[in-house]
Amino acid sequence: MKKLLTMALFAIMAIGAQAQEAEKKDSVDNNKPVFTTIKELPITSIKDQNRSGTCWAFSTLSFFESEILKATGKSYDLCEMFIANHDYMERAELTVRMHGDSQFAQGGSAGDVLIIMKEHGICPEDAMPLPGTMQGDSLANFNEFFSVMEPFVDAVAKNKAKKISNQWKPALQGIIDAYLGKVPETFTYEGKSYTPKTFMASLGINLDDYVSITSYTHHPFYTKFAVEVQDNWRWDQSYNVPMDEMMRIIDNALDNGYTIAWGGDVSEDGFTRKGLGILYDTKKAQSLTGSDAAHWLKLKATEKKEKLDSLGVNAPEIVPTQQFRQEGFDNWELTDDHGMHIYGLAKDQNGKEYYMVKNSWGEYGDYKGTWYMTKAFVAGKTMDFLINKNAIPKDIRKKLGI
Repeated sequence: MKKLLTMALFAIMAIGAQAQEAEKKDSVDNNKPVFTTIKELPITSIKDQNRSGTCWAFSTLSFFESEILKATGKSYDLCEMFIANHDYMERAELTVRMHGDSQFAQGGSAGDVLIIMKEHGICPEDAMPLPGTMQGDSLANFNEFFSVMEPFVDAVAKNKAKKISNQWKPALQGIIDAYLGKVPETFTYEGKSYTPKTFMASLGINLDDYVSITSYTHHPFYTKFAVEVQDNWRWDQSYNVPMDEMMRIIDNALDNGYTIAWGGDVSEDGFTRKGLGILYDTKKAQSLTGSDAAHWLKLKATEKKEKLDSLGVNAPEIVPTQQFRQEGFDNWELTDDHGMHIYGLAKDQNGKEYYMVKNSWGEYGDYKGTWYMTKAFVAGKTMDFLINKNAIPKDIRKKLGI
């Protein structure tokens, strides 16, 4: 009998311990996102830019692939290295003209892709060597490429000669072609012969339909200006609208079947490597993590981030304003970091809405290459975005004159 009582006692203790563990687990899981899709528009496969600063090319071509899919029902895999080959040569030409006073770097903008497609056309992925294969790699890797190319461009741009020859151009083109492959003059696709321009013309979209949108107060609303960031080296212009209208444009686009080529700031702690974008309100989060201000200041940056991330969908957010955006831009907090592709809308278990965003880091993160970014994050951290002008609400289009 004593033995039975002992066993029963152990059983009760075990059940109690399991219940406590389950309760603890449920408490943790309450912070873990459970997403329900509200709207999901068709996209092409997830790609991996790997060790290359070409998110601008990957995200914008992904956007155009969705535009073609919407217009024609056909799926294409367009070539990022075609865009990069042309873009780096043209950026080098400007850097030389400016005697080195224009940044030569890997980054770019959605406007670069649009302009190159207008001027040079495009080709499918398999019309050029696949990224990385010219170096014996399986994915793009620009480490050696740019360590060769940057000093070359710098040497030409800052040459002390009174006159330089044009020989630097074929020399630089040779470097670009050696690492990225030559752009084709002609190629065959599905049994038909094309040039890059005739292929572009066959895709069923009108490149004049695309415009860039931004929202800042240092320029008048409902006018166009070139967003002053280094990777907007072509000074491509964006339409300037108030923040609430910027967000209306995104929502209207998704409601009507249009996706968005988004450029913005992902350097914040709230852009997690697990697949979330949350505009953390650090001050409010301190108490939720059990940290008063004094204790919080003593934490290392990684410890602060771990505490914030542990709050998951229950992390408090800043309510972004027009002033918040402008101050962030002016003090370098809102930076030009990354390009991605917004293609849907979802909500979490608390009813908060998130944009579904296709990244170009392969099937990385908890959602296999998709990021869920809150509306507050997008409102606060958008630099600019490319969109089909037909996706803009009519009243805003009228104000913009388009």
